[in-house]
Amino acid sequence: MDLNVSWLLGCSLLVATILIYFPYCFVVAGRVQAGFDPAAPRALFDKLPPYAQRATWAHENSFETFMPYAAAVLLALVTGVQTQTAAIAAVAFIGARFLFSICYIANIPLGRSLMFGISTAATLTLFVQSLQVL
Repeated sequence: MDLNVSWLLGCSLLVATILIYFPYCFVVAGRVQAGFDPAAPRALFDKLPPYAQRATWAHENSFETFMPYAAAVLLALVTGVQTQTAAIAAVAFIGARFLFSICYIANIPLGRSLMFGISTAATLTLFVQSLQVL
């Protein structure tokens, strides 16, 4: 197994995990701005500024896309995928998910949709690469 591709896939999984919480930094800023009430943290959502509401949705979407990506990366590692395509897919997923959050928070719907599509294509690419090895 080529250490560089395996290392890249493993690192992409770690970075993808961290990226789940990137939008939450903006949620925290919005909560501070809106006056966080620890007795009713969920009730605060309607009082959040629009960017913080969008950051909440980006944070939730990050969880939803992480699970299939993690499965795809683990399958690629187990099956020994050693292609440049897999490496590009891993980097594309990370870049797209970072830009997805930025576009979501900044309210750029076209950019958000494009980044979602790229990250989904990257996940599917890893699955296909793994199935081709089998």
